[in-house]
Amino acid sequence: MNILVIGGSGFIGAPLVRQLHEQGHTLAVLHRGQATPELPQDVEHIRGDRNRLPELRSAIAGFAPEVVIDMVLSSGAQARQMMDTLRGLVWRVVALSSIDVYRAFAIVNGNDTGPLQPTPLTEDSERRAVAPYSPERLKMARSVFSWLTDDYDKIPVEDAVLSDPELPGTVLRLPMVYGPGDPLHRLYPYVKRMDDGRRRILMADDYAAWRTPRGYVENVAAAIALAATSERAAGRTYIVAEQPAYSELEWAKKIAEQAGWKGEFVVLPRERAPQHLQIPANLGQHGDASSARIRTELGFRDPVQLEQAIRRTIEWERAHPPQNLPAQMFDYEAEDAAVA
Repeated sequence: MNILVIGGSGFIGAPLVRQLHEQGHTLAVLHRGQATPELPQDVEHIRGDRNRLPELRSAIAGFAPEVVIDMVLSSGAQARQMMDTLRGLVWRVVALSSIDVYRAFAIVNGNDTGPLQPTPLTEDSERRAVAPYSPERLKMARSVFSWLTDDYDKIPVEDAVLSDPELPGTVLRLPMVYGPGDPLHRLYPYVKRMDDGRRRILMADDYAAWRTPRGYVENVAAAIALAATSERAAGRTYIVAEQPAYSELEWAKKIAEQAGWKGEFVVLPRERAPQHLQIPANLGQHGDASSARIRTELGFRDPVQLEQAIRRTIEWERAHPPQNLPAQMFDYEAEDAAVA
């Protein structure tokens, strides 16, 4: 197939392009030219601004894609513009959404007061009716993910992609993605404490018990590739997530095992935990989600096993520590005092 990937040079996009290329597909990547990932030499590059997609219609038509995968849709306006631009050019569109579309995560983020939602979440669980993030939190996110817009919201993105009578769409709701290249360095706070020789790692009790969906970057890319190349996926929505969803304490113990750390995890009542370890969220609402639909309908299986995925991520975190982290994130004096 001819497959165009919009935003295919980033954390998830680059592994996706490499996997599709290995499967024998012909690839083009539409991006701004700011990132320089290692992609196969015969991948075509279309450079441009996805916010001005109609201006790139001729270049897209010249590649003649059958499927377009959009990695960086941020708003309903972008999604509608994409559908208008691609209608009549392609067979199907695949759009990446987020687990944050659910009401459960609005409760976690404090934008909704409840009631608490049942988990595991499924594709049919209730979506939120409020904005996903506060302006302050969105501003922080944009410092890492520059493609986010002021009107970021994946719900109107999903609605636009799945409601077009002429251009079938597929939506993939992604979890918290970790792995080599992770711009958020999700494993680093644990890895640093372990490598710093900390004998005890502290957690607040609500955070230790919290369950949330995760996915290793290469496995997430494999799920996207499968949905993009499966005709059965047309008109469908899929959650992508590892199974089972471990609590944060269980997850940290798996990291410790692969890092070779022999210390002790100490769980404290939230009010006794140091301030920097008290997560500002309603963690009474869990976010674990079921990926049974994509596994049953499309036969998806994680190609990289969990232990190997964690081990690869630890190696990358050690080789690429983040810069300019606030010192209070690792206030070991306060942590020692809390244990004492």
